[in-house]
Amino acid sequence: MNVIKKSFDLGDGRIVEIETGKLAKQADGSVVVKMGNTMLLATVVSTVGAKPGTDFLPLSVDYQEKYAATGRIPGGFLRREARLSDYEVLISRLVDRALRPMFPSDYHSDTQVMISLISADKDIMPDCLAGLAASAALSVSDIPFNGPISEVRVAKIDGKLVINPLASELERATLEFMVAGSANDIGMVEGECDEIQEDEMVEALKFAHAAIKVQCAIQVELTEATGKTVKREYNHEDHDADLRAKVFADTYDKVYAVAKSGSNKDERKVAFTAIINKFFEAMPEDTADLTKAMAKHYYHDVQYDAIRNLLLDEGIRLDGRKTTEIRKIWSEVGYLPAAHGSAVFTRGETQSLTSVTLGSKDDEQMIDGAFFNGYNKFLLHYNFPGFSTGEVRPNRGAGRREIGHGALAQRSLKKVLPEGAENPYTIRIVSDILESNGSSSMATVCAGTLALMDAGIKIKSPVSGIAMGLITDEKTGKYAILSDILGDEDHLGDMDFKVTGTKNGIVACQMDLKINGLSYDVLTKALLQAKEGRLHILGEMAKTIAAPNEDLKPHAPRIVSLSIDKEFIGAVIGPGGKIIQEMQRETGASISIEEVGNKGIVEIFADNKAAIDAAVARINAIAAKPEIGATYQGKVKSIMPFGAFVEIMPGKDGLLHISEISWERLETMDGVLKEGDKIEVKLLDVDKQGKMKLSRKVLLPRPEKPAASQA
Repeated sequence: MNVIKKSFDLGDGRIVEIETGKLAKQADGSVVVKMGNTMLLATVVSTVGAKPGTDFLPLSVDYQEKYAATGRIPGGFLRREARLSDYEVLISRLVDRALRPMFPSDYHSDTQVMISLISADKDIMPDCLAGLAASAALSVSDIPFNGPISEVRVAKIDGKLVINPLASELERATLEFMVAGSANDIGMVEGECDEIQEDEMVEALKFAHAAIKVQCAIQVELTEATGKTVKREYNHEDHDADLRAKVFADTYDKVYAVAKSGSNKDERKVAFTAIINKFFEAMPEDTADLTKAMAKHYYHDVQYDAIRNLLLDEGIRLDGRKTTEIRKIWSEVGYLPAAHGSAVFTRGETQSLTSVTLGSKDDEQMIDGAFFNGYNKFLLHYNFPGFSTGEVRPNRGAGRREIGHGALAQRSLKKVLPEGAENPYTIRIVSDILESNGSSSMATVCAGTLALMDAGIKIKSPVSGIAMGLITDEKTGKYAILSDILGDEDHLGDMDFKVTGTKNGIVACQMDLKINGLSYDVLTKALLQAKEGRLHILGEMAKTIAAPNEDLKPHAPRIVSLSIDKEFIGAVIGPGGKIIQEMQRETGASISIEEVGNKGIVEIFADNKAAIDAAVARINAIAAKPEIGATYQGKVKSIMPFGAFVEIMPGKDGLLHISEISWERLETMDGVLKEGDKIEVKLLDVDKQGKMKLSRKVLLPRPEKPAASQA
């Protein structure tokens, strides 16, 4: 084995090591990245040659965590790793978005990157090492790649910026971003923060980029040490310069005119299709399919150039708006009468129908992951059906795009939810995209805010989101920052930058950059322009609903939370759950209980007040402590020769001695009381063992003594 190792310091004494040449040597490239006890194995394989007709990069990135890495056995029937979890899909997307722009635009081989967590330290998070591992695997291969890149987590903890903080430190973070980039530029950002200002975000990105530069430099050393500086030769595209010139000459002015017309999405699509179809009709009948495919490819380049030039030269967008102008917005709340909260949010040709459902603790999502396991009480699901873009597409469950867009909206709204006892509910938000032409994830944030307020959830502040775009010309230095981008502007532009926030600051962001050389000055301008748009959208939303409704919907479930002494938890549950199950069956309420410190936290969930009141009364009766001197309505549980045992509270029996039943002397218990009798008794005393002494006679009138006989 020719094992090669390189290492670097994160700047605080923590060492990251990259090793190649020991594992997975039949892959085109493989590395193991290690930090502490956390180890990632990254492999990359790319086919030689490309499938005929392929005009894109068929890249797949899969990040998977092996349960053995954390000493756990998977749950479920199969007890093995199965499909990727949402968390693993999100990490796969982060790496994919960082790598994809770095491949040559004409490279079309099937390429697969696989990253596996093979050993884990519970305090060293593996996701911030995944991009480094993937790039390092490409760097030690002969696959064409314009890297290296790397990916880091930057967080602000206790007022200080930290690279790749420990998991235990993240709870105190006010800012947390995953940032990817090359030695020269930042290419991808995603994360959340506590209503920060734009300059604080830029500062964090600069800090992250400094760490990325170090990690890229070590990969260059690794490439040189392995001798993989020369990459494989390939030819995946055939070109015809004369055909390219003819397509441009015949179609450019027509495309420019359609782009300038300010038509809507469907009208533009029809007009653009008619232009290329007319070009095809003019071609000889025996034109080869390959030639037509090349012409179609060149026509896409025509659209790319014409639309961008229109923007840069005349400042005109496809729908006729100014660069800072937001499309028309209308919204409505309470649209779904049976939902606990609902909203419709429409911005231009993008529309979200969003619902809020309130559930109990029993509805929490159980997360059974190798690295993360526990419960989640806030869920946001994003659905993107084919009809939203006028397409025929079967529903096959949520894809990676849906998971990613939903996660961005979820982290945005999570920041403004009430915490602790102020929010006892499990909350599920579902956003169904009914129309889409640009940034449906941001529409989900806006609709989610409206639906939460409609449901009566006391959010800290409304949140809105906006997608920003960028068009640049490297030759002239011209650029245009676009607010509220269309789908075509996203596809043909150089940047997709989504920013969400309240009136006080940014709470989440997601950025993908498709060019090199974005300056921090331009980035700052984009953020400030986004702020203006964000505040405008918040103003439009406030016209529909400005603050959460005072109360929940009449049909929404209610939750009451009680705190009882720890010693009563067992009494509330009962043997084998008998007592709590009986209460749920008889009251119709759902009851959950968990131990927190020295207390038991009981949550009672029901859709009507009577059920909650009944359950509260029964739990209070169980958890109440008997008071000496208090009077109780008791129930005779059993008869003994020396008295009776009387239940004065659920599960709490006391002895009513025969001498305390009546002022008269009783010789026997026969016929005095019977099981099931309800009698009023007074608690006289509780001994050190907790045994209670009851009396009935003290509550009865004392007989007068007979008068003395006269002589």
